[in-house]
Amino acid sequence: MVQSVRADETALFADPGTHPLAGRTILQIIPELQAGGAERTTVDIAAALSAAGARALVASEGGRLVAELQAKGGVWLPFPAAAKNPLKMLGNIRKLSRLCAAEKVDLVHARSRAPAWVALAAARAMRLPFVTTYHGSYAGASAVKVLYNSVMARGDVVIANSAYTADLIARMHPFARSRTRVIHRGTDFSAYLPSAVDPERIGALRQAWGVEPEQRIVLLAGRLTSWKGQGVLIEAARLLKEQGRLSDAVCILAGDAQGRDDYVRELDGLIAAGGLERRVRRVGHCTDMPAAFLAAAVVVVPSTEPEAFGRVAVEAQAMGTPVIVSDLGAVPETVIGPPQCLPQERTGWHVPPGDAPALADAIADVLALRPSQRDALARRARQHVEARFSLEHMVGETLDVYTALLGR
Repeated sequence: MVQSVRADETALFADPGTHPLAGRTILQIIPELQAGGAERTTVDIAAALSAAGARALVASEGGRLVAELQAKGGVWLPFPAAAKNPLKMLGNIRKLSRLCAAEKVDLVHARSRAPAWVALAAARAMRLPFVTTYHGSYAGASAVKVLYNSVMARGDVVIANSAYTADLIARMHPFARSRTRVIHRGTDFSAYLPSAVDPERIGALRQAWGVEPEQRIVLLAGRLTSWKGQGVLIEAARLLKEQGRLSDAVCILAGDAQGRDDYVRELDGLIAAGGLERRVRRVGHCTDMPAAFLAAAVVVVPSTEPEAFGRVAVEAQAMGTPVIVSDLGAVPETVIGPPQCLPQERTGWHVPPGDAPALADAIADVLALRPSQRDALARRARQHVEARFSLEHMVGETLDVYTALLGR
């Protein structure tokens, strides 16, 4: 089993030769290795496999994470995994089968739909165990789309990154219910230690964002798209200002627009209409999220559509920052709050999605916490996420899946 998994460690196992996967070859396939949740998890699992003494292959078209993958012991195999053209996918089945034979692959793990169809056919032809991971909510609006998405439910083991995702799989693809296993996405908490953040980093962010020394930050970290709930936060800020409860706070929208210029103009219009130019501001992408979370008095995740996991809520809790999340999708799984617990046992707040008055009340509640209450909340939140959403837990559970399949 995993002893320790940290981003700056190369040896995760005391004696890699004793791990059941030592000497095995595991191939993960994903379209690209850019910076995303599925891609990051691919690299994390490759690092754990390498540390266990296994060969960790990743078939992909490449990307910015290739160098990190290789530095952590993984092997990048250039492969046209992003292809969605049916004829190219048929050709890819033969290519992947030959690759699996040449590399003596023992198990194939697919992390995206188009390459999963290729990997499924190749794995069945080669009689190899096949694993899939649902990294998102592939709901499907038509029978054709449901069929296309169903490949992610056709693994010998289907990994769901949340209980919400597992329920979605059970509803859409009931044949996979008995083969579905929930393994929450893991976070490397060594990067999210309050004591590891130099105060100068916090000061630099506050200065870059134009936040005055006496102002407290209400942070929404996420790309600028309507379902992330920026509009809901702006309306909540308007209500708080109207009620005189926003006197020392500023709302920060940290995230890229990614070309959504119309939405940016819509947000700016809402800010102007509410007279919130001094209270709500867009600051673009933030590269230092540990410092951002520590700088914030409260982090809000007011999504209006369900998310498959709640990374921001987990990371904010690790930093001890109070969080408020929409009671929707998988995010509430990461935050303990009433009615599932007593108020004094909470690690954060749940509010109905799209409910600006409820969000405003929750923000006011957080800003009114006494220092002793914030400290107790921070301790509970850190303990909660470390116990359930650590990188160690995720890689240990995933490697257990591989071991069980190869032991059949």
